[in-house]
Amino acid sequence: MPAEIIKGLPVATAMREEITAQVKALAALKGIRPKLAVVLAGDDEASRVYAQSKEKVGQKMGIEVEIHVRPGSTPEAEIVRLIDELNADKNVHGILVELPLPKGIQKENIMNRIDPKKDVDGVHPVNRGYLLGGQEHLALVPATPLACIELIQRSGLDLKGKRVTLVGRGDTVGRPLASLLIKRDATVTVCHTKTIDLAGTVKAAEIVVAAAGFPKLVKAEMLSAGQTVVDAGINQLEDGSLCGDVETEAASQIVRAITPVPGGVGSLTTTVIMQNLLKAVELQQNA
Repeated sequence: MPAEIIKGLPVATAMREEITAQVKALAALKGIRPKLAVVLAGDDEASRVYAQSKEKVGQKMGIEVEIHVRPGSTPEAEIVRLIDELNADKNVHGILVELPLPKGIQKENIMNRIDPKKDVDGVHPVNRGYLLGGQEHLALVPATPLACIELIQRSGLDLKGKRVTLVGRGDTVGRPLASLLIKRDATVTVCHTKTIDLAGTVKAAEIVVAAAGFPKLVKAEMLSAGQTVVDAGINQLEDGSLCGDVETEAASQIVRAITPVPGGVGSLTTTVIMQNLLKAVELQQNA
């Protein structure tokens, strides 16, 4: 029997309805309209599209998204100054910097400048520290790992006690996701380039999360019946098509459930950022 396909859109739709209700409640009870500032430096086309997408999604939920465009020739000091202004602006509740930044600008200098309580991308060391220390309630968490958790939990799976194999240990997805899974009492095995028996470790899991950034790394023969597979990878092939880190078509004939690429984890990330924005409002109110 072919696997159940866990699509991202129904989950994103449900989340957006919840966020819209929360935004209305914030306006009615506290007179607050959540506002996200997006910093777009340089002329990267994909970054421009992502920024505009956030603006459209935000508008649908009553969230103001303000895009601050700067040319690629902008010096680092000016971007730092902009971040400082946004940090000080009490009407701005979240700050997101689109990557990549132009050459000559050190990413860490910009990301570390963001007020941790406005860091909706979850990149600041303070937020990473809270997450690693098991204090998720105080942290703003990166969107892709949170999207994986939302897809797993909203598909009806309880993570408690489940054997989860996580393929990938990158700073963006793997490491924060491992902390999120541990917090939810999963039994987590993290695989990486030095893992000796990747196939055996993947096969022994109840839930497999692929986040290595390597196309079709997880082959169908590594998987087993009854598993749920979450593919957090997105890779562009030579013909321009997109694929994940899992051999999806063949895998879907074996496992119980699987997320597609595209249309799975990636379709939730913008919505999760808006969810983070509301958490940022709460953290700032309680500061």
